[in-house]
Amino acid sequence: MANQRYDAFLAAARCGSFKGAAAELGYTQAGISYLVNALEQELGLTLFLREYGGVRLTTEGREVLGLVQAINADEHALATRVRELSHREGGLVRVGAFTSAAIEWFPQIAKAFLAQYPKIDLKLLCIDDEEELVEATWEGRADCAFSVAPERRSLDAVPLHTDPLLVVLPPDHPLAGADTFPTEALESEPYVQLQGNARPSEMEALFEANGVTPNVRFTVDSDYAVMSMVSAGLGFSVLPSLILARPLFPLAVLPPERPCAREIYLAVRSWDTASAATRAFAEVTERWVAERYGA
Repeated sequence: MANQRYDAFLAAARCGSFKGAAAELGYTQAGISYLVNALEQELGLTLFLREYGGVRLTTEGREVLGLVQAINADEHALATRVRELSHREGGLVRVGAFTSAAIEWFPQIAKAFLAQYPKIDLKLLCIDDEEELVEATWEGRADCAFSVAPERRSLDAVPLHTDPLLVVLPPDHPLAGADTFPTEALESEPYVQLQGNARPSEMEALFEANGVTPNVRFTVDSDYAVMSMVSAGLGFSVLPSLILARPLFPLAVLPPERPCAREIYLAVRSWDTASAATRAFAEVTERWVAERYGA
């Protein structure tokens, strides 16, 4: 990226000879002569008067010297910055995440990531609506995102974890001590539905897998509101195991009679165009999740 012809021109101007410039830059004298000749041809100007024992700038050479110095400095600065980014020594990664990933995963992943890449900044975007999360990644508002439906925008994604969907009940529910939650109860018991932006959540997949239609009694848009209402005895609900790692309310948690799960991915718009910092975050995330779940 840095321009060798500019380097040769500036070194020759400093040293007053192609021989001196060659020694300074580690080129042959013929190599310096070739680079300077190429620059003169490109600009259509004679930059040096060739004299016995050395060279000196022409009037045109003195005129462009300051400009070439400035351009060369900028190109070297750009080359340095590109090297830093390619070696993952700087940058910003904006990470989209739904609540459970933001709470249960992101802090520890961020800790591991920053220990390895302390010069890369992280920004967490908490977005619970899956469609909005996918759109944020597609539009570039998030560099990557924990997603359960990356196919909605044909995002590039790597699978991270299979997260079981579980039934949550009031702790005093008659079925609280059962081994599984019966399929018929999924249809007959009052259901507290999690829904965002007028769209059902991925929890509805459990009912499809069991071939039943839930008896929706309440609809709310917060995982924790669901937990509160279930704990108060207003019905049962379905939540992913990740959000249930540390529930804030007393609950009984059962697997359904017919198991169902959601797949959590780390998604980007394209791995081909993802920044080095984003790819580094993905690598750390994959490793951390694999270590946590013993994959």
